[in-house]
Amino acid sequence: MSQAVVETGEGQSEPLQSYKTPLEMFYHWERSCPDRVYLRQSTGEGFRELSWKEVGQQARTMASALKDKGFEPGARIALLSKNCAEWLIADLAIMLAGYVSVPLYPSQHADTIAYTLHHCDARAIFVGRLDDWDSMEAGIPGTLIRIALPYETMPADHQWDDLLRLYEPMEASPLPDSDELMTIVYTSGTTGNPKGVMHSFGNFGFACTHAVSFLPLKQSDHFFSFLPLSHIAERFFVEGNSLYAGAQVSFPASLESFAQDLVAVQPTIFFAVPRLWTKFQLGVLQKLPQARLNRLLRIPILGSLVARKIRTQLGLSRARVVVSGAAPIAMALLDWYQRIGIRISEGYGMTENMAYGVINLPKRYRRGTLGHIQVMPHNEVKISAQGEILFRSRALMLGYYLDREKTDEVLQGGFYHTGDQGEIDADGFLRITGRIKDSFKTSKGKFVSPAPIESLISENELVEQVCLVGRSLAQPVAVVELSEMGNQQPRATVEAQLEKTRQAVNRRVEHHEQTDALLIAADPWTIENGMMTPTLKIKRNRVEEVYQSWIESPRTGTVEWESP
Repeated sequence: MSQAVVETGEGQSEPLQSYKTPLEMFYHWERSCPDRVYLRQSTGEGFRELSWKEVGQQARTMASALKDKGFEPGARIALLSKNCAEWLIADLAIMLAGYVSVPLYPSQHADTIAYTLHHCDARAIFVGRLDDWDSMEAGIPGTLIRIALPYETMPADHQWDDLLRLYEPMEASPLPDSDELMTIVYTSGTTGNPKGVMHSFGNFGFACTHAVSFLPLKQSDHFFSFLPLSHIAERFFVEGNSLYAGAQVSFPASLESFAQDLVAVQPTIFFAVPRLWTKFQLGVLQKLPQARLNRLLRIPILGSLVARKIRTQLGLSRARVVVSGAAPIAMALLDWYQRIGIRISEGYGMTENMAYGVINLPKRYRRGTLGHIQVMPHNEVKISAQGEILFRSRALMLGYYLDREKTDEVLQGGFYHTGDQGEIDADGFLRITGRIKDSFKTSKGKFVSPAPIESLISENELVEQVCLVGRSLAQPVAVVELSEMGNQQPRATVEAQLEKTRQAVNRRVEHHEQTDALLIAADPWTIENGMMTPTLKIKRNRVEEVYQSWIESPRTGTVEWESP
């Protein structure tokens, strides 16, 4: 095989065909340690374990079943399920059969499911663990072949266990080309329909090969997979890295068993979102109030024992790489975890670059940043003349499926244009300062970038989420969703604390950025009510639409409550 050479952002040359595909890594572990446990699925009462050999047998058998359907090479096969062992096995089967996987979010609405399946021209779909499958079923065409994973789910043409009995394992071990399309990952769609991001086997191999090196990861590591595998971060961080490191992956049985499953596993690598970190904190403080915890942590030996006990009860006693992503996390929350011996590393990436962006690592860490721009090898990060964050590496997508115009818009000169505004400090650490399209102009003609102001407001522990708006207003206003802690406080306390925060933030920003008032939302913002994307990002246009009457009405106070 000839090897072309590509210039990387570090001025180094590397062979274009230098990375093993995920299938090659799978074959390696299947041959070298067949009896070693790879996947562990909680049943709520224990764990069902599958060795590399058993995973291989199931994946190869399911690949035989898929190929028997007569789909053309490269046919799109969708996956709709919460995380489970069979999700990974189905993904391997799709690769083995020479097809392209299209993962769907297990919380998506039927209309989005229907759009995605039509847009990618899916030929079959695996359906599995879903909380509300009957509302999703309308989005799946009756002509699409359904294969049910071995869980309670919607009606299907074929059952997983039946296919395992009916077919023989595929004997061949195909080697896909590096530039061959592996998967189409649809973005969560904060505005408009989701876009299909195309990633090749080479993209995936590049990102995972280097991640195993810089994190670093080894066979003895243990992942706990619960964030949607349909999201590129979990797909890369857990599925991909487990394949390239040969590490073990455990899955919870349900939301109800999540806490006990996590404690039972005690993973060494753990990835979560800010909302979960807040819930963990509140769970600790309900048992051990902050004032008492502070006193205990100040006592030298006892403080260490208390911190260790908390880590164990959270399920993080062995965790050495702990990551938060998908949304900004409050500095106060990072500091709180640091005090109990958990350093949370923020990461920053996107679907379009395989989440191969920047990350704060324990040995190269700076509080208040997203990480150093040289942590991830062969990855160029820079700020454009317009202040936009740009990325260039082998992890960049092939493009948006069936959308050349959008592809050309974001891929220019070999760089991916993120749409995020940022700055790189003198030591090479990256900060996000806003979102180009989120910036708005007030009636005074001044531009406001909401992200930094929202971050300051979010430092109040009573705040779960905040959205700053103000297009055509004299001064911006903010809509706030209270945290669990905030919902437990008396109204007067909440009003006083939020007003104190509003005034403190206003003293730290320019006059035209100062918030005129805060509205406390009556209902939580969820995926189900359309306020959040499946990746838990706020839909700003939806916030403006829902709260338009308040936004445009005369103020009756500086902290107001939405009427239920």
